[in-house]
Order: sequence, then structure tokens, then C-alpha cells
Amino acid sequence: MAKQSGKSYGELQNQSINIISEGTLINGDISSNGDIRIDGELVGNIKAKGRLVIGPKGKVNGEVNCNNIEVSGFLKGKLTVYELVTMKASAKIEGDIIAGKLSVEPGSIFTGNCTMGDSKGKNEKAQTKEQK
Repeated sequence: MAKQSGKSYGELQNQSINIISEGTLINGDISSNGDIRIDGELVGNIKAKGRLVIGPKGKVNGEVNCNNIEVSGFLKGKLTVYELVTMKASAKIEGDIIAGKLSVEPGSIFTGNCTMGDSKGKNEKAQTKEQK
């Protein structure tokens, strides 16, 4: 995989959009350099360099690592987001959140712990400690 050079501010120049439509069930991990929209169901982990959208009928059971996420559906697992987590009114999240920023609409449900701030810096510090 080729590395992207220059500053991108969370958005990639040649970004692709991956859609898992309603009625689709995927068992396995997903890794993408682009955006992902899930309206179906995923049992597995997601690593996306772009934006992740979990639609109102979307369900994810696994760890998520991405730059930005908008949740309207259901997510169960650890969520690590480097920039912004947006929880819509219909969102339900069960698990821990590590995020740069958190936006929560009234009506959304969250069960777990949340750590906000510079998640990139915290992750880099944690990795540095582990390597020593």
C-alpha cells in the first residue's frame, strides 16, 4: 500500500466509498482507505482511514478504528475515532469510546466509558510506552 504524502486533514484525495447495503451480513474484518457506509450487518472489526457511517438499520459488532464516524444504528465494541464521533438520535452504542470530539443528539443511547481529547497523541504515547 502506498502512503499518502502531505496534509489531508482527515480526508483523502482519491477516496472511495464502500457500501454494505441492508440485508447484507458480513462476518470478518474490513480495512479501507476510503469511506464506509453500513446499512446491513457486520460481525468483525473495521479499520477505515476515512469516514464511517452506520445507517439507522446498520449493526456493527466489533472494534472500530476510523477518523470520523456517524452512528444512526447499533454499535457494540470498542470505538477509537481520531476526530469526531456523531451519535444521531436513533444511535445505540455499547462499549468504550476514545475520541477527539463527541457530538450527541438527544435520544441516543450510550453504555460504556468515554475518553475525549487528542486521541492520536494518546495512542502514540501508549504505543511508545509499549515499545520500551
